Amino acid sequence: MKRHSIALESHRFTGLFEAELLTRLMLWKWEHPLAADDEFVSHLVEEAAEVLRKCVQENERFLEDVEPCDTNFVAAVWYVECAAISAAPDIDPEGHRQAWLDAVRRALPSCFCDPEDLQ
Repeated sequence: MKRHSIALESHRFTGLFEAELLTRLMLWKWEHPLAADDEFVSHLVEEAAEVLRKCVQENERFLEDVEPCDTNFVAAVWYVECAAISAAPDIDPEGHRQAWLDAVRRALPSCFCDPEDLQ
């Protein structure tokens, strides 16, 4: 039996208003310093969509413990922000963006593991 692709369903989700809503709620809930920046939010959703596209079409792995087909929207958003900070540490001199990454990972650990581990 072929396994359901979480990445494919998550990629489809990125075109819906709810993707932006979920992103905004994540940023607000865990106090991201750019939560009110509309351009930042749009960019984050677009980049998460690109991560998911690469998971689906190119089988590219972005998270060590998650197969490409199992990458979900929350993990993709998290990865995009993590990659931005890794590429330019000077964008987060006070560590607020890193604190957001840590809070999301701590609050939603099931988004960052093999779904088989949850059954």
